[in-house]
Amino acid sequence: MLILNENDMRRTVTYPQAMDKVEEAFRLVHCGGYYMPERPVITYGNDTLLYMPCFLPGGFGTKILTVFPENPAKGHPFIDGLMLLNDGRTGKPLAIMDAKYLTGLRTGASGGVGMRHFSREGCKTAGVIGAGQQGLFQAAFASTARDIEDVFFFDIAPKDWGAYEESLTQALGGEAPRFHVCGTVEELLENSEIVVTATPATAPVAPDNAGLLRGKCFIAIGSYKQQMREIPNAIWGLIGNAYTELPFAIEESGDFSQPIADGIIQKERVGIIGEWLMREHRPLPAPGETTFFKSVGMGLLDLCVGRLIYENALAQGIGHEVDI
Repeated sequence: MLILNENDMRRTVTYPQAMDKVEEAFRLVHCGGYYMPERPVITYGNDTLLYMPCFLPGGFGTKILTVFPENPAKGHPFIDGLMLLNDGRTGKPLAIMDAKYLTGLRTGASGGVGMRHFSREGCKTAGVIGAGQQGLFQAAFASTARDIEDVFFFDIAPKDWGAYEESLTQALGGEAPRFHVCGTVEELLENSEIVVTATPATAPVAPDNAGLLRGKCFIAIGSYKQQMREIPNAIWGLIGNAYTELPFAIEESGDFSQPIADGIIQKERVGIIGEWLMREHRPLPAPGETTFFKSVGMGLLDLCVGRLIYENALAQGIGHEVDI
């Protein structure tokens, strides 16, 4: 069995490769050929355990992820866990890898795919609300999806912004966009064409002001429970449809379930990105057009990207073989 830590995984897959694999997974959601049970989400106090199995021809995988909101104050990661890959014919374990990095990578790639298809090609600025690990990935993938020259950050918690900027520069191989820290969300919105929300918020993190939201591509990453929400109601007066990965996300995320429950929108206003990707004509947004893509994550993404990492690691001789 192959053991892959974060450093091993970083060496095996590029950001463009991860984005292409995630886009392939989104298409599979529309075309079928996989089996993915609804993921159990177990909450104990403020902490969450997610169990995410998925099956594809030739193999399957299971991610066990912990989400402990109080961890950053203790000096530990917000999320942690392991990804297990198995042979589809025998069930034999093939690999164990760091689920923390895998989750960051595939979620960042999901945002990148959303930017690739729902932002204008000429976007030069991106803003990230929530400067945690996932905010870092989102900024890196924004710079992969578009030729970003300036990236703006806002976070309610104190941060070592110098270290954060250095992490982004390292993630992008030494060439990062200009780095800005905003004092308010309004400042970030005024300066950003692409806006990513990557927070555990239970109330919208952007103001309910259509004038500040208009003409931007919104990528919502953080609200993975019904009681969580990042995007205000004003967005629905600016867009046609929002898009997400699969129908279950419409029920799981408060960004959709709450406005549906309040009668602000019908669930038909939320489309599935896999269906969008299969269309022959997929125009990019026009100047001034507002778009909204929401990702809650799914086991299929972990399996597809995890298998890519495993296959590349085998080909490159990366990782540590162990007998069990």
